[in-house]
Amino acid sequence: ALKETNGNMDEAVEYLRKNGQAKAEKKAGRIAAEGLCKVVTDGDKTAAVVEVNSETDFVAKNEKFVNLVNKIAELIVKNDVKTMEEAMSLSTEEGTLNDTIVNFTATIGEKISFRRFARLSKTDSQNFGSYIHMGGRIAVLTLLEGADEETAKDVSMHAAAMRPSYVKREDVPAEEVERETSVLKEQAMNEGKPAEIAEKMVNGRINKFYKEICLEEQDFVKDSDMTVGAFVKSKNGSIVNMVRFEVGEGIEKKEENFAEEVMNQIKG
Repeated sequence: ALKETNGNMDEAVEYLRKNGQAKAEKKAGRIAAEGLCKVVTDGDKTAAVVEVNSETDFVAKNEKFVNLVNKIAELIVKNDVKTMEEAMSLSTEEGTLNDTIVNFTATIGEKISFRRFARLSKTDSQNFGSYIHMGGRIAVLTLLEGADEETAKDVSMHAAAMRPSYVKREDVPAEEVERETSVLKEQAMNEGKPAEIAEKMVNGRINKFYKEICLEEQDFVKDSDMTVGAFVKSKNGSIVNMVRFEVGEGIEKKEENFAEEVMNQIKG
């Protein structure tokens, strides 16, 4: 860089920044569906969960990548940001968080993507519970009112295993319920059921739908005789919030074999 800028240090820094940006833009179209999720707390009042993606599992296990994920998580938990735009504008040693990720992408040779985050705050009567599964493939952060931290962790472990999308049925968007109801009605009609019977079938099946996707209504993994909601209630608590991140969920992954991953690493 100094050679390209005739020894001018300021221009050399700018040259490196532009070069890193160019490399990052070149990799922007690639699919980054591997990576890590991380949960961190800041003191006793705030917790955050993040997902940072890489293209390959090789990079996801790289110490430098792990450190980057930790750095991002700490940055998020310590700053009251609500949008990804705000998060990417946070100050770092490289300038902004966006600059840090661009530089890391250029250095590591893969597309690196800070995909999402959630940041929760608690009161004195509430407790966080967190659980990391498979070294960061799944991360869950739970917030309970009244119940203790051990109960909150049990709920997080359950959520990691059973993949709830919402805490309670009131949280499910109306359009999602309408879409599911429409499908169930069509199924009942195709089965040739009378209208009255079909309506009862739809009501029964929509309750099953809620039971599958709502944390409170799922059968508790440690005791299937009670729901998660009943378990928390037995501990004098209620579920306030739950965030579950799984690496790469919803991203269409490209099939690659081991040899191709190695070659991609070599080629950068």
